[in-house]
Amino acid sequence: MAELPAPVELPLTERSSPMALHTQLVRFVLVGALSAVVDFGLLVALMAAGLGHTPAKALSFVAGTTTAYLVNRRWTFRAEPSRRRFTAVVVLYAVTFALQVGLFSLLFGRLVDAGLGRLAVQVVAFVIAQGVATTVNFVVQRAVIFRLR
Repeated sequence: MAELPAPVELPLTERSSPMALHTQLVRFVLVGALSAVVDFGLLVALMAAGLGHTPAKALSFVAGTTTAYLVNRRWTFRAEPSRRRFTAVVVLYAVTFALQVGLFSLLFGRLVDAGLGRLAVQVVAFVIAQGVATTVNFVVQRAVIFRLR
C-alpha cells in the first residue's frame, strides 16, 4: 500500500513548552470561529448558487476543516509536520465529516418540515452540527493527535 504524501507545510523554527489547556482552548475557539466563517460563508454561497444542502455542506466542511487544521497545527498546538499526525487528522476529519454533514442534513430536513425559514434552518443546523464536531475535534486533537510524533 502506498504511503500518504506528507502535507505541504513549513516546519516550526522553535519548540516551546506545552501550552496550558486554557490557552489552547482559547486559540482553538478563535481558529474555530475563523474556520466557521469559511465553512458557513461557502455553504451559503454554494446553496445560493443552486447546489443542494448536502453537497454544499460537504464542500464547505472540507474548506473549513482544512483551514482549521493548518492554523491549529502551527498556532494552537505548535506541532511539527508529521505523516503520522496528518494520517490521524485525515481519519478524525472523516469521522467528523460524517458526523457534521449527517447531523446538518438530518436537522435541515426536520427544521424545514417544522416550518422554519431557509436561512434560520441553515444557521440553526450549522451551529448545532458545528458545535458537536468542534467538541469532538478538540478532545481528540489535544488528547491524541498532537501528541503523536
